[in-house]
Amino acid sequence: MRQLALFALLPLLLVACADQQEAKTAQPDVNAGKAMAAAHCAGCHGLDGRGIAPGIPHLAAQVDEYLFASLVAYREGKRIHAALRDMTKQLSTKEMHDVVAFYSTLPPLEAKTDKKALTLSPYEKGKAATKVCASCHGEDGNATEPGMPSLAGQQPRYFVSALMAYLHGRRNISTMETMLRGLNPVDMEHMAIYYASQTPVRRGSPAVGDPAAGEPLTARCGGCHGAHGVSHDAMTPTLAGQDAQYLVSAIKSYRDQTRVHDVMLDDNTDQEIADIAAFYATQESKAAESGPVTVHELSAKCDRCHAPGIENPTMAIPKIHGQNRDYLIRALRAYRDGKRGSSLMHNMSLPYNEAIIESVASLYANQDAR
Repeated sequence: MRQLALFALLPLLLVACADQQEAKTAQPDVNAGKAMAAAHCAGCHGLDGRGIAPGIPHLAAQVDEYLFASLVAYREGKRIHAALRDMTKQLSTKEMHDVVAFYSTLPPLEAKTDKKALTLSPYEKGKAATKVCASCHGEDGNATEPGMPSLAGQQPRYFVSALMAYLHGRRNISTMETMLRGLNPVDMEHMAIYYASQTPVRRGSPAVGDPAAGEPLTARCGGCHGAHGVSHDAMTPTLAGQDAQYLVSAIKSYRDQTRVHDVMLDDNTDQEIADIAAFYATQESKAAESGPVTVHELSAKCDRCHAPGIENPTMAIPKIHGQNRDYLIRALRAYRDGKRGSSLMHNMSLPYNEAIIESVASLYANQDAR
């Protein structure tokens, strides 16, 4: 039975090998590719190579090796798109080379977006959004009122999670909930990036607690919040240089379970909490980000591979200048979230939140294809 099965498969394998060999040796037929594009691709990508709707990529003047590799990835299920998988399964390797040749030889598209419009960085957008916070937390996030937390230098992902907790009532301050109602998560990320880039200013000497007595009590805290309260984890807040009264209130709320956190302190006395807060309040803090995060600095990382004229014989690298903005956003999310199989792109995109992804995508979409 096994021999019969092998004999049955043999003609199919020979046809597949012949198909592959023919595709390697034959020159692509651009006219045949145009006919193939009209029949299968133009409904979404147009015969001029421009995606007809947001989220559909432009194909005109794209790198042929990249286009072909993408079609193969859809056919093999390495990229998920039901319609493209069905379509690519109907095409021979030669036909895929033909349609790729047609689109790759089209002239580059001019961007339809307003090239004169300023592409603001996440930092600049965050600075504008934080004006609503300035009256309490200071223009740069350095609060001066006792009991009011400073936001300057704070870890960005923690900052967003704290805002979401206020917005959804997990932290109960009615004024905060009211102020946050008009913000979406991307607005919050912009604010987080701005504050993370600000230099914290040390607050005045704590009115309560003994810093020397508090230092040994922070041994358990350091595992998450870092030595002397300077966190290196984007989800864990920095405590160094924070207002002592605010820290006392926050730690007590965790101890008394008015705020819920599985690993926060739950067995310290009021005096011990005051000492812990005094210790952290006297420590020198630093910004979570080394400086303003500008979109041009972010794009410099992309240009190492994607700048015009750069070729890498080991990788099929697409052109992204003038590409559809929504498509770029979706692609970066897919790489970041591990839904596209490129370890390099995953590692590059992993730290990127939605604010950064949207800014980078907007920058490239606002440029003419090259």
